[in-house]
Amino acid sequence: MAQQIPGAKKYINVFLGLGSNMGDRAANIRMAYDLIHRTIGKVAKYSHLYETEPWGNKEQEPFINQVIMINTTLDPRELLEAITKVERQMGRVKKEKWGPRIIDVDILFYGKRIIRDKGLDIPHPELHKRAFVLAPLLEIAPELEHPVLKKAIDELYMACDDESDVVMLG
Repeated sequence: MAQQIPGAKKYINVFLGLGSNMGDRAANIRMAYDLIHRTIGKVAKYSHLYETEPWGNKEQEPFINQVIMINTTLDPRELLEAITKVERQMGRVKKEKWGPRIIDVDILFYGKRIIRDKGLDIPHPELHKRAFVLAPLLEIAPELEHPVLKKAIDELYMACDDESDVVMLG
């Protein structure tokens, strides 16, 4: 059995949802991917890009979305702070809920942890209701089990009532 090296940090598999609907949406996703890979954790898996209808406020441009899995040593609060820093670095300004944005990065899963703390809800409380999250997640982790709902992503996708357009891009 492998022994843990004293003082060594443990890597955690984290799934992040990336979204953009302002400017060059695909370039924004690539930039966020690169910044996350360089500053937060190694990208181990990634989905295709998907063009999706906006959620909530429908009176805005379509989104490009992607889900990535990273390996990180950051704890959940440090991860949230690092993600917020990436969003700010890319010019994100939070004006309105569900409004247009140059980049949005959501923590979908942090290992199998369940966290309900001020400003930090993991797993993301709405992910099972959103086709734009489930479709790319299904692509890279169909058997991943939601730690609260106790269902695999493929089951959640099949049960999802969201009929928004989610189109995989080449």
